[in-house]
Amino acid sequence: MIRKLRRAMRGAYRRTVDLSHPARSPLGSTVVNCVVYEGGVRQPCDGDAREALRQVRKNGSGFVWIGLHQPTEIQLAVFAELFGLHPLAVEDAVQAHQRPKVQRYGRDGQGGTLFAILKTCRYVAHEQLTTESEVVDTGELMVFAGADFVITVRHGPHGSLGPLREALEASPEQLAKGPAAVLHAIADQVVDDYLAVADAVQHDVDAVESAVFSEDARSADAGQIYLLKRELLELKRAVAPLERPMRSLATAPLPPVGPDMQPYFRDVVDHLARVNEQISGYDTLLDSILQAHLAQVTVAQNEDMRKITAWAAIIAVPTMVCGMYGMNFDHMPELRWTYGYPLVLGVMATACVVIHRAFRRNGWL
Repeated sequence: MIRKLRRAMRGAYRRTVDLSHPARSPLGSTVVNCVVYEGGVRQPCDGDAREALRQVRKNGSGFVWIGLHQPTEIQLAVFAELFGLHPLAVEDAVQAHQRPKVQRYGRDGQGGTLFAILKTCRYVAHEQLTTESEVVDTGELMVFAGADFVITVRHGPHGSLGPLREALEASPEQLAKGPAAVLHAIADQVVDDYLAVADAVQHDVDAVESAVFSEDARSADAGQIYLLKRELLELKRAVAPLERPMRSLATAPLPPVGPDMQPYFRDVVDHLARVNEQISGYDTLLDSILQAHLAQVTVAQNEDMRKITAWAAIIAVPTMVCGMYGMNFDHMPELRWTYGYPLVLGVMATACVVIHRAFRRNGWL
């Protein structure tokens, strides 16, 4: 696979004529943006990645930020050849569906390349929670950060970095810190989205809890609880693996992230810890809600069985008497007496009333 990818890199790079004209290159519409920043200020650029990189390295300052959306292997191979990206990282960026992580490749004079995989999350609004509802929708965001470049690869319909880019451009002193500042801003936005999703999921958890402990407890559905647990697991898979690599960026220098950026990543770690605590709390609460719901179902079934048993006992009295008088014997008590029939009815009614009152007194009816 790696050998095939390297051949694709060389072939795609030779075929690429001008990255500023996607219609005449194999890139298509995968390039979202290609911008040069110097001193935190956006510089004029015609969108040609090779020229932008040449300009940055000639001046010895600034960096290039290229945004890609769902590139193919051939399309990403162009940038892999141009920026010297590691084939393993490129393979992960193309295939997507990867576990969140942060890895460093290479130890050249420029400090190598930092490759980060982040899971983007979005809360799916819904009028009513059902067993078929989708609560958490995830995508992926890969970041290649070098000494003088940032390449972002986005998979999925959400997680756009346009507003983030505008916010960074409005803060040139932060953007002047280089690719590490971009990596921090992306991680911070992703984690803030986790917080927003976790807060939104809390409303669904509260709704399920209210349904379980309402007067009409049978209106609650165990399938809804299982659905929320499954969606929380989806969110947990995005959040939990990210805490350790973010902590490593916050505690140990890992170029291009220097000591001046570590406090910012510590803030991201704090937010991640908060989200993890929320998810763990929701999961524990849902376990308790599920157990309470199953206990209520069991109690309700026992209550129904007691009522059925009580009515069966009441009906057994007239059934027994009628069964006796249904036997074809000539000599039976009061068989030919004028008041025999109403007497038997009275005895049956009295017995049923007495049994009914006894069950009512004991709480069975």
